[in-house]
Amino acid sequence: MATDLVLAIFHHFLAFLLASVLATEWALVRPGLGGRNLALLGRLDAAYGGIAGTLIAIGVLRVFFGLKGWEYYVYNTMFWAKMASLAAVGMLSMGPTARIVRWRKAASDPAYVVPDAEIETARSYIKVQIIGFALILTFAATMARGVFY
Repeated sequence: MATDLVLAIFHHFLAFLLASVLATEWALVRPGLGGRNLALLGRLDAAYGGIAGTLIAIGVLRVFFGLKGWEYYVYNTMFWAKMASLAAVGMLSMGPTARIVRWRKAASDPAYVVPDAEIETARSYIKVQIIGFALILTFAATMARGVFY
């Protein structure tokens, strides 16, 4: 029981941390992005990847070592909807990450400012990620209550 509790606490903490990093990225990716904010965005995006990977690892541990047992998850439609949403959000995150890496390389020139068109494209990806993240949370709450089991 203690293992399940500890894993649940870490899983929820990481989910909220991931949401806050995503919201911060949304706030930073604005016209005029450059300099210190671009460096901060690069660090945040790296943290986003690390947090997401740790969140997935803890989730796998919950499936195998949690109180509900792996059968609860494997046969739950909402679990698979959550996993599909997670995969979609993960794939959507690749676009902004690739752009951020490219922007940071271009920022060796201190006067570099990210072009507005690229900002709008990255913001579109982040917006869809936020919607996908909301779906993940919705499916998680539904799954935890045994709805559509």
